[in-house]
Amino acid sequence: MTVMSLTSNLSAAEPTIRKPRYKRVLLKLSGEALSGVGGFGIDPDQAAFIAHRVKALHTLGVQIGIVIGAGNLWRGKDGVDRGMDQTTADHMGMIGTVMNALALRDSLERENVQSRVQTAIEMNKVAEPYIRLRTIRHLEKGRVVIIGGGTGNPYFTTDTAAALRGMEIDAELLIKATKVDGIYDSDPKKNPNAHRYESITFREAIDKRLAVMDTTAFSLCMENNLPILVIDFWAEGALEAAVMGEPIGTIVSR
Repeated sequence: MTVMSLTSNLSAAEPTIRKPRYKRVLLKLSGEALSGVGGFGIDPDQAAFIAHRVKALHTLGVQIGIVIGAGNLWRGKDGVDRGMDQTTADHMGMIGTVMNALALRDSLERENVQSRVQTAIEMNKVAEPYIRLRTIRHLEKGRVVIIGGGTGNPYFTTDTAAALRGMEIDAELLIKATKVDGIYDSDPKKNPNAHRYESITFREAIDKRLAVMDTTAFSLCMENNLPILVIDFWAEGALEAAVMGEPIGTIVSR
């Protein structure tokens, strides 16, 4: 056998290493993803599960920013409905997101994934201030950055914060983590004939008032051409399939 033919055979035997389609993503998690029984509080086991999923993505070489909600700790709407000032209620929610971010960072560090918590409201004793270029630098160094504190302003949801941060850090994809495998035309838990969209435009999502994200978030992503992928975060391999560009969940784009 010639050297050339031997080299050719060895090359043919080598496995093809697939590279992720997306280099940098923004993952939006709800606060309930961290909750235990009843949907309240922070369950360390749930935090560890999420960290394990994020580590699998990180191992692929994907740069990951995370925005997390606080619905497991506080819902500003509940306070407002009972007469609370909305600015106060929203600030309480922002603080809740930082608590969740700290819990998730701890779990990621125990998975040997270097992580940083940044926040839009100053908490210098527990987290870095959110500074766009610093965030990007962390991502380039392979660190996962969890951005708490929402937008830093009341009257905006963490969905809007995710859209805003995704654009600021030049993410190529915003992944909305849910417990269903995409966007449906009606509640699939109540309607067995509900239709799942494989793809949908931002305008259609807004016009149909699909509740997977708020209108402001959809509008921001539409205006700045940041696609949103809605997946079942809890499904094995779904997150990896998402960054590989495989047909999964529902993609919302122009």
